[in-house]
Amino acid sequence: MTSTICKPATSPSHPSSLFPQITRCKTMKDLKQVHAHLIKTAQIRDPLAAAEVLRFCALSSDRTVEYAQKVFDQMRHPNCFSWNTIIRALAESDDDDKSLEAVLLFCQMLCDSFVVPNQFTFPSVLKACARTARLKEGKQVHGLVMKYGLDSDEFVVSNLVRVYVMCEVMEDAHLLFYRNVIEFDEGYEFLRNTRREEGNVVLWNVMVDGYVRLGKFRAARDLFDRMPQRSVVSWNVMISGYAQNGFLKDSIEMFREMQMTEVCPNYVTLVSVLPAISRLGALELGKWVHLYAEKKGIEIDDVLGSALVDMYSKCGSIVKALQVFERLPKENAITWSAIIGGLAMHGKANDAISYYSRMERARVSPSAVTYIGVLSACSHAGLVDKGKSFFNNMIKVVGLEPRIEHYGCMVDLLGRAGHLEEAEELILNMPIKQDDVIWKALLGACKMHGNVDMGKRIAEVLMNMTPHDSGSYVALSNMYASCGNWEAVSELRLIMREMDIRKDPGCSWIELDGVIHEFLVEDGSHPRAKEIHSMLEEISTQLRFIGYMPDTSLVLLNMDEEEKESALHYHSERIAVAFGLISTSPRTPLKIVKNLRICENCHSSLKLLSKIYKREIIVRDRKRFHHFEHGSCSCMDYW
Repeated sequence: MTSTICKPATSPSHPSSLFPQITRCKTMKDLKQVHAHLIKTAQIRDPLAAAEVLRFCALSSDRTVEYAQKVFDQMRHPNCFSWNTIIRALAESDDDDKSLEAVLLFCQMLCDSFVVPNQFTFPSVLKACARTARLKEGKQVHGLVMKYGLDSDEFVVSNLVRVYVMCEVMEDAHLLFYRNVIEFDEGYEFLRNTRREEGNVVLWNVMVDGYVRLGKFRAARDLFDRMPQRSVVSWNVMISGYAQNGFLKDSIEMFREMQMTEVCPNYVTLVSVLPAISRLGALELGKWVHLYAEKKGIEIDDVLGSALVDMYSKCGSIVKALQVFERLPKENAITWSAIIGGLAMHGKANDAISYYSRMERARVSPSAVTYIGVLSACSHAGLVDKGKSFFNNMIKVVGLEPRIEHYGCMVDLLGRAGHLEEAEELILNMPIKQDDVIWKALLGACKMHGNVDMGKRIAEVLMNMTPHDSGSYVALSNMYASCGNWEAVSELRLIMREMDIRKDPGCSWIELDGVIHEFLVEDGSHPRAKEIHSMLEEISTQLRFIGYMPDTSLVLLNMDEEEKESALHYHSERIAVAFGLISTSPRTPLKIVKNLRICENCHSSLKLLSKIYKREIIVRDRKRFHHFEHGSCSCMDYW
């Protein structure tokens, strides 16, 4: 069998004869054998061969940067190409420490009197400075860029601007940007609107990304709208920025705008927009993304595939999520965590645990995210002993340190089951700093089980911890109201007004024909408001006809019974259901997303409405999914 390794050159009089053999190497194993022969025959002194060895190992897919460093250290007089190669390899490494080494190595390069840095040196050095947020070093490199006359090189300038952006010095980034994209009118100090370098999309993208990183979305959007041309990166920066910062509708709208341009969405676009689609429950758009990926041949790997599983789960289609999961690679915990979390959200605790067992049999190590899903599943189903077992297994067997999210799941699990003292003890004794989220979980459990004394104490802890968060004030106010202490309620509401603390309004979304319709509590702004109001009246009539009476004791406001019934009548999820009933054909399932936990009255009435109108009504509230069908709910009234 013929060896794939190239035979060493036979003529020592021509040291560069090994150069073609180096270029034909396919793997690091091949390269190391040729390199060993170079060293043995002293041909490593040949700068051309040595530089090619360095280039191969520094930029190979094996990412053997350490080996590249050793090769570089053996070079007696590395030329500029060799310096640039090793600096670039270090700067592009996934290790921040390597990026710092790139900067230090550049300093050594400057001490070499035989080598002068060029336009290929500075982008890598600047990239390293940006990655490690080294502003002082970045400014020094900026001075050298000016010294060597490279301040008009597009690639150098783009990376220089990125340094200032990553160090959050937007004033300097802004000044550099405008010097390179807009001409000055001769004799005037103001800027003209004439772009000098329309082709430098990278520079525009760096600036837009800088504003997004700082959360200055108005400035980012203004700059984006003024771009003379946009690349797919331009769109991805805005789409992902909006999605990651909670501007879900803006993210989706930006994605829709992108579809009307000549720029095609790519893998990164889809991964970026899917979380926004998931959180809004925009199933039809999510299906389009999935179909687009398949049609365009975009690889649905573990990351994109997991995002699709998450999307289908959060949009209420757990069956489709399972179908997607079964077609994905399952070598790591990402995909398993996605489906386990999805099943947990739908209240399918036994299925979630079953998939965890499958994961173990596949010899895939669970991650911290996997355990969040499993513990959530146990919490939604009230499986206290199983939850404790999984928590202990995570620590003692798998060896993972619990994060605040895991303690939050345990507090939620214990609290829902009524073990309030045990949950409080867990919070007080956990080895990491408590946050407001974990106390809110216990506060919610106190409200659920009517433990007013503990609830008051925890609410006060929360008000000291996050004095401007409405949640604790509203919860304490509701507890006072449940006891009929309206004087205390009034005092608390007065404090909220004085501190300008406002309660988050109930909000629900329903997607019909690809359009997301949003409803607030007592919302009358929709174009079909009159029809919706009529449907709400019909719903109330139908409920009264079968003997349903709302529990007005749950309306924690000081008003008469008729007003309390009216308040329940116009909850946002009820409005969304009414709109769905008048807008879809009979027996069409209705899928609704709500920003808060569904109230007990709406939960009871939606069970009955699913039977009256012969509809499956799926509601995703802040915690989980509720599948209302034939007069019952998938949560079995435990939520």
